[in-house]
Amino acid sequence: MTDDEIIQMMREHFEGLFPKICANCGRRFETLREYILDTERLGGTISYDAEEGDWETTQPIGGVALANCPCGNTLALTTKGMPLSNIHLVLKWIKVESEQRGLSPMELIGYVRDEVRKRVLADAVQKE
Repeated sequence: MTDDEIIQMMREHFEGLFPKICANCGRRFETLREYILDTERLGGTISYDAEEGDWETTQPIGGVALANCPCGNTLALTTKGMPLSNIHLVLKWIKVESEQRGLSPMELIGYVRDEVRKRVLADAVQKE
């Protein structure tokens, strides 16, 4: 798979998680774009399966990207609900590409997160 294919797959998954509501203040984030603009990114993105080196997991633990709501509550976007076949494609890509690029899996996952964010924001600007 190419970078673009992985980034698009992750973007589509995360866009499907909206609307999202903060359990603390009730703020409603209608879209991934709104979430990106109105939350503060928190820490690095984590793939627990990649961390454990479980590249062909049959029971994925998954991945998580954290952000803080303006009220201070921590919100999470996860890979929960992503089809197992897609999880396997992503994990295989992470394993191969991190080795080829000399990056840790978490650095590569961070790159994907950054690219999803950039593309969501850039597409919104182009539509205006």
